Amino acid sequence: MGTLYDINKGDFWGYTPLAWAAYNGYSEMVKMLLGREEVDPDRPDKYGKTPLSFAAWNGHVAVVQILLGRENIDPDKPDMYGRTPLSYAAQDGHEEVAKILLGRKEVSPDKLSNNGRTPLSYAAQDGHDGVAKTLLGREEVNPDKPDGYGKTPLSFAAQNGHEVVVEILLGRETVQPGRPDNDGQTPLMLAARYGHRRVVELLQPRRAVTRRAI
Repeated sequence: MGTLYDINKGDFWGYTPLAWAAYNGYSEMVKMLLGREEVDPDRPDKYGKTPLSFAAWNGHVAVVQILLGRENIDPDKPDMYGRTPLSYAAQDGHEEVAKILLGRKEVSPDKLSNNGRTPLSYAAQDGHDGVAKTLLGREEVNPDKPDGYGKTPLSFAAQNGHEVVVEILLGRETVQPGRPDNDGQTPLMLAARYGHRRVVELLQPRRAVTRRAI
């Protein structure tokens, strides 16, 4: 007789067999594990990350779709840092995963993490223009939302020299390019500080045109 064990039991980090399969994108293994009634498809690890969070973080489209096919999955479940599956997909630039998650009505496209960061903020920080455009396609998304330190998506894009994202954000009327963070640093200051010349050019205030008297 085989030894009985808890299939939902996690390891040191709280990763269950399902979490590991989802993390690595093993879609057939995920299906097999979900075929067991006792498997909890939404069981978090010790930091609150679910199998869906891991699949979204690593861009495993097939696994994300499989997990979202289960009724007992919360597609917008935050971990202990307030990070959702969408937040992780945005940070790593997984555009297709982001679109799938945004297709669920339960998912908030502008949900804040514990430090006030939005999915757009994470996408802007790492220069993922495709994800940024996808998020900005939702009217609920505030393109100029500051985090707990006063940094906006534009601040992060400028600091890291992501020209395309800077241009996209500057195309939004509600974005304030001169908005300072809690340290008084504007996106222009951050771009200059880190030597991003093209971004500095984009952020410089336009000179007023004066006409000479005839």
